[in-house]
Amino acid sequence: MMKISDGFLRGLEKPIILWLLFHKPRHGYEIIVEFKKLTGRKLKPSIVYPFLHRLEVEGFASGQWTFKGKRKIRDYYLTERGEELLQKVREMFTKPIKEMFLDFIDKERELHKP
Repeated sequence: MMKISDGFLRGLEKPIILWLLFHKPRHGYEIIVEFKKLTGRKLKPSIVYPFLHRLEVEGFASGQWTFKGKRKIRDYYLTERGEELLQKVREMFTKPIKEMFLDFIDKERELHKP
């Protein structure tokens, strides 16, 4: 059974994946590792790989096969169209929702409430 606290990150998984790809090309397992470092939560492969595939099919990302030792790995990077998508997602967070998130994470505001 999923913990309720894990559900809060579920809606942010895909924007975080886009953000990670924006910073550098990554393969699926690297995304899973980085997500855990950022959030403390495990990102399931069943979320990552279908999303990467969808990004590629729709032209938001492109994949390239590389070799790491004897293993063949597919690195994904955002295309120009993918960067535009990330910008649209960022714009969603710069409107009123940004203020809500800032208030949500600002512990100082909580300490000064009556």
